[in-house]
Amino acid sequence: MNRRDFVICCTGLLAGAAAPRSWAGKRKLGEKKRYEFRPYLEGKRLAPVTQVTPSGGHYIHTYYDVCPFSPSSRLLAVTRLPFADRPPVLGDLADVCVIDLEDQTIRTVYRTKCWGFQTGANLQWGATDRHLYTNDVFEDVAVCVRIDLETGETRAYAGPKYEIAPDESAVFGFPLELLDVTQPGYGVPPKAPGRFRKLPPGASKTEGVWRTDLKTNEKTLLVSLADVAARIPEPPPRDGGTFYFWHTKVNPQGTRILQVLRCLFPDGSGGRNAMVFTYAMDGSDIRYTPSRPVWGLSGGHPNWHPDGEHIIRVLPVEGGKLRFCQFRWDGSGFRVLSETIEGGGHPRIEPGGRFLVTDAFPRIEGRQHVALRLVRFDEERVEDICVLPTVDRDHIEHMVLRLDGHPAWSRDFKKVIFQAAPAGERQLFIADLTDLIT
Repeated sequence: MNRRDFVICCTGLLAGAAAPRSWAGKRKLGEKKRYEFRPYLEGKRLAPVTQVTPSGGHYIHTYYDVCPFSPSSRLLAVTRLPFADRPPVLGDLADVCVIDLEDQTIRTVYRTKCWGFQTGANLQWGATDRHLYTNDVFEDVAVCVRIDLETGETRAYAGPKYEIAPDESAVFGFPLELLDVTQPGYGVPPKAPGRFRKLPPGASKTEGVWRTDLKTNEKTLLVSLADVAARIPEPPPRDGGTFYFWHTKVNPQGTRILQVLRCLFPDGSGGRNAMVFTYAMDGSDIRYTPSRPVWGLSGGHPNWHPDGEHIIRVLPVEGGKLRFCQFRWDGSGFRVLSETIEGGGHPRIEPGGRFLVTDAFPRIEGRQHVALRLVRFDEERVEDICVLPTVDRDHIEHMVLRLDGHPAWSRDFKKVIFQAAPAGERQLFIADLTDLIT
């Protein structure tokens, strides 16, 4: 597909080239369809739980660190999957949908070829309710796409988006064609199952995280794989490894970026060797953050604290026990948030540090469930807010098709949105914790 045909492939637009490697056009947004939210009443619940997606489809939000609520909190950005029983291949289309939480309506505003079972279509709001961002594939390259919900204009940019700056000035991302090499479900589907584009061994000096200015459409290499790999404090245990970036996360203040680096060895040993770094918004001041061992398995799910200064991560501590840990972006001030509470799942802490939500995956009566958990650090206590059936994590392709809870706070930190599949369909639920945490 070429620039002048930006529309016709999968969006139904009619447009021409707006600038070099930039395309824009208008389309009529989908009609709003009314339906009723449904309270979830099964099992024990410590807070009201409501299903906010319509039955008859499969829906997910972006990820546990991305707020799907719009800046006004009225709208919800969700991905409707075309199927849920096989991994996607390039050309399968997912729907970008917007739910109005007041009117209880849903409408499709875009269709994209760039999606996965873990992060959906990578939907993120801009600084207002006007712009919604996703990615799509043009000329075999995945790039950021902005949807204007007021005018219907859809614009594609020069570079990929994994994360957006809070002020909507730029997007950042490792090429999405490379993202699924180390773990499927987060980037561009391959043209055939398992046929991912790969990098040559080593740490590339010319590939890495790209910054695309949303005003000028200028795409620049912010940090290369070689830049970050050079800061690893210990040499690799063997030769021949290939480095890839994974999650790229901008802090809420827009002052620093958290970056996950991975390394795959040809013999398949050592796992993904995930390491966490941070750097300034201009790519300078690259810092390694603490974990032991440096190479191999060393915990997971790092994320920014709402204060933008600290990182929350599940890490093994003395005796190999997993705990919720916190440290500053430069690696200093490391502390275990609770010596008694087991760490795990996808943790998200609230600004005051008293509460954390995460997910767990108990098997009940032979069926996989997802438990939404509230950790109370001030009381050294963990509570299951609710437990709902989900997709079986023991499926042969569970790394791609699994459905984790991925709990994400609302913007006021009073509600949590999460994923489950009580009736076999992937649905989104909101738990209102207002009375539980006040």
